[in-house]
Amino acid sequence: MTQMAFSMRRKFSLSTYYLLAAAVLFVSCHSQKESAEMNSKTLSGANASFKPGEVWLEDNGQPINAHGGGLLFRNKTYYWYGEVRGKGASRGVNVYSSKDLYNWKHEGLALAQVQDTTSDITVGCIMERPKVIYNEKTKKYVMWFHLELKGKGYSAARAGVAVSDNPTGPFIFLKSFRPNGNMSRDMGLFVDDDGKAYHIYSSRENYDLRIALLTDDFLSPTTKDSLLFSKHREAPALFKYKNNYYLITSGCTGWDPNKASLHVAASLFGPWQYVGDPMVGPGAELTFGGQSTFVLPVQGKKDAFVFMADKWKPKDLADSRYLWLPVSFKNDVPFIEWKDEWKLSDLDHNLQTNK
Repeated sequence: MTQMAFSMRRKFSLSTYYLLAAAVLFVSCHSQKESAEMNSKTLSGANASFKPGEVWLEDNGQPINAHGGGLLFRNKTYYWYGEVRGKGASRGVNVYSSKDLYNWKHEGLALAQVQDTTSDITVGCIMERPKVIYNEKTKKYVMWFHLELKGKGYSAARAGVAVSDNPTGPFIFLKSFRPNGNMSRDMGLFVDDDGKAYHIYSSRENYDLRIALLTDDFLSPTTKDSLLFSKHREAPALFKYKNNYYLITSGCTGWDPNKASLHVAASLFGPWQYVGDPMVGPGAELTFGGQSTFVLPVQGKKDAFVFMADKWKPKDLADSRYLWLPVSFKNDVPFIEWKDEWKLSDLDHNLQTNK
């Protein structure tokens, strides 16, 4: 081989090497960029819509376990509190966080059952329908829930109260009791525009529905405790639209779904007027297989609400599904229609068609 030929071959080989190296580097960088973008999308959340009745997963890929729950919006974040269910047992209260309502991060147990057998929330008790509100005066997060004592079935019918300095807990259990001596089962909390808080609850073996004004610290009921009506209703979900209060409840048929009812009042203490069944469309007569638990006012959208319900599976309560549906209005009367999939932007349309 001549010196010239060797030199040309060497230059060609080096050029080929550099081109290949550059190509490999480009592909590697491009792959890393794609991977980073995918990771970013994964971290920011892959969900962009609601699919009622399907399995909803948290950020680590596990099914969300927060039944009979309610939401709190605080510091630009939604917090979802609900019953932890597994193999039929009640295991405390879970809390999840979200910025967009579509994607949820598991923050852990907000309130756990304890090993102390003298405690009202010892392992084996039943904790249901947890709701959390924030007290602007005390700077405390206050949780109320329906509590049944270990080994007592559903005979205790008590309200439990716990507090925390943080929305994710841990919450410290304070006490349980019967509000003003009344049985207390399915329940909800409501904070009005003036900052006053209320406890609404099923009583007298669920035949009565009552509401009580809470003390300024939200830790106890006052004696302003009134019977709303006696219609054998439970699963109260209360919200305010314009100048009226609306209350969605279910009948008492155990774990089986039934027909929902809507009541309206100009005052929380009534009188409450029956409006009818707020569900419309196929499956409406059985609340689409679910039971009401909460109505969420959506932040940043005036007069926009999400109806929350649970589709209970008594043989596998942990697999009970979540039915979240948009609240629509016609002539200022709310109604709820089934949707296989929907987005928060649909709420804008619901308000525009309120004629």
